Amino acid sequence: MSSSPESSAAGPEDTPAVPTVNNPQTAEAKATSDGGTPSPAAAADSASVAVDADARTVAAPVAADIAASRQSARAVPRGWRAWIMKAVSQPIPGAQPRVRFDLPMEPGVQGGATTPEVAQTSSMVRHPIYFGFMGTVGVGIALFLNYMLANTESLLLWIVTALFIALGLDPVVRWLEKRKVPRGLGIVIVLVALLGAVAIFFATLIPTIIEQTTQLVNKAPVWISDFLNSDFFKQLDVQYHVLDTINEQVAKFFQDAQAVGGIFGGVVGVGTTIANGLFGTLIVLVLSLYFLASLPSIKKWGYRLAPRSRRARVEELSEEITRGVGNYVIGQVCVAVLNAAYAFIVMTILNVPFTVLLAFMVALMAFIPLVGGTIAAVVVIAVSLTVGWQTALIYAICYLAYLQFEAYFVSPRIMQKAVAVPGAVAVISVIAGGSLLGVLGALIAIPTAAAVMLLVKEVFVARQDKM
Repeated sequence: MSSSPESSAAGPEDTPAVPTVNNPQTAEAKATSDGGTPSPAAAADSASVAVDADARTVAAPVAADIAASRQSARAVPRGWRAWIMKAVSQPIPGAQPRVRFDLPMEPGVQGGATTPEVAQTSSMVRHPIYFGFMGTVGVGIALFLNYMLANTESLLLWIVTALFIALGLDPVVRWLEKRKVPRGLGIVIVLVALLGAVAIFFATLIPTIIEQTTQLVNKAPVWISDFLNSDFFKQLDVQYHVLDTINEQVAKFFQDAQAVGGIFGGVVGVGTTIANGLFGTLIVLVLSLYFLASLPSIKKWGYRLAPRSRRARVEELSEEITRGVGNYVIGQVCVAVLNAAYAFIVMTILNVPFTVLLAFMVALMAFIPLVGGTIAAVVVIAVSLTVGWQTALIYAICYLAYLQFEAYFVSPRIMQKAVAVPGAVAVISVIAGGSLLGVLGALIAIPTAAAVMLLVKEVFVARQDKM
């Protein structure tokens, strides 16, 4: 049946579009039907399709092998996996290092030359007066804070001490809470136990310490006289004229009216220091009680200051820091008690005088990191020399051996739940804390350094790893 003229006259615009199938056979047949010889475009199209098909054919077994290797890696125990990874990572003898790609250039570096940095931002150029004013305000605030810190140093020390005591007692209160004891009742129990221990200490040890301190002061001139009459000092005096130098300096001191007046001022200053110490102790105890009672509320209030999206992370880090500080305080107390008990037993066996006073001093020195135990050992050895050099030598050997045992076996087990600070960081932090805040700064330096290291690890390093 012949077609009509209208249909035969229809142009290509009236013909419906037929979807093109990317098939190499179809393209090749079309090209052959048009001219008998495939066109270059058709040949390239068919070649690309064939390459894609071959790539998919090759990639399928590779993907299957990767999936099978991952499945087998999951089935291998963790210990075997670590052994296998270690064996694989070992270099093969005689193997050449593989060629690595060079890292891309840093942003702002083009052709080996650094592009000039922008000296000022557009906002600084537009508003120089605003930035100058804000800089002046910042300097003023810094000066004001410096003035406040300089005039409230004692108060800040009391607050920090009370906070550390509260953090040290908080794990005990939490332990009682886990035993179904209400927090208020747990605080009362801990407070009564603490006050009872302090009362027993003052009732039993303080009189003995005062008595032995008086004996020590009375015997000090005798010891000095014996030392001056010893053959060792006589030899030093013959060679260096030590006694004449001492007498000359003492005479100059008493001839100076200002120096003599300073003695009486020093006596008044000692009385003022004792009064301030007693008042500060009372303030610290009261603040410790308030901090311990309101510690959960303080934490919740502090967590609300963080953005809501990061509040859970802030709470987690804060809990870990406070838990570490509390465990550190408890661990230091345990170490101090063990040191004092060991020193008391050894001194009692060796008949060293002033055993209670020296044991109390050993307990106090144990709270000073790194050097406290050594200072206590030197003092006790010096007192042991009054009995005999054999006694001092035996005590030195026993106590130094205990210090090694305590450093490698006792402290790691007591402090395993507290803080972990590298030795170099501990030394630097103790020196910095002692320079800034004295003995208290040295005491709180290590837990503070541990908290800073935790924040750097969990916040800064984690953020850098994601960049």
